[in-house]
Amino acid sequence: MSGEFLHGLETEVEAELAIAEHSHPEEVAATPVAEWRYDPVDAERYEVGLRGLLGAVEAVEAVEDAERGQR
Repeated sequence: MSGEFLHGLETEVEAELAIAEHSHPEEVAATPVAEWRYDPVDAERYEVGLRGLLGAVEAVEAVEDAERGQR
């Protein structure tokens, strides 16, 4: 993979993760269900998925960096 592509993907995931972290699903859960704009459980799952994706991108970057160091 291209290092530029991975860096761009990492930047996008980090930005999306920042938005997810500031959605405060715990506050939404404290309001009546009829007032929810989104399901707080889905928001938490989304954040967990983003963290997994970010970890995967970082792992691929680390492998590519190691391979470049061996050449």
